[in-house]
Amino acid sequence: MKTLVLSALLVFSATLASQAQDKAATTTAPDKSKEIIVVDAACGQCRLGLEGKSCDLAIRIDGKSYFVDGTTVDSHGDAHAKDGLCNAIRKAKVQGELVDNRFKATYFELLPEPAKTK
Repeated sequence: MKTLVLSALLVFSATLASQAQDKAATTTAPDKSKEIIVVDAACGQCRLGLEGKSCDLAIRIDGKSYFVDGTTVDSHGDAHAKDGLCNAIRKAKVQGELVDNRFKATYFELLPEPAKTK
């Protein structure tokens, strides 16, 4: 029984640690010495035409889409809401670099949707 409880605690701790790492790019301030770029952001599979098995955050730079490491689709609200990243392509301010055809985000800020005119 002790082994089962200990195993459950270890799994829970590992899950929390991995979620904290995923959110790191969204909670840090941008590096003032590096350029911030505005990109399209959405679910790579649902909106940006990337192959995959689940909903994963991606960005589009100069017409090419890349999956994002450093933050997740779920770190930016309900992905399946009307304005969520699986249902809409949104704008985001980002910093990071392309490594092995993936965008390694050090800063990611999803911008608010523009107000709709009547």
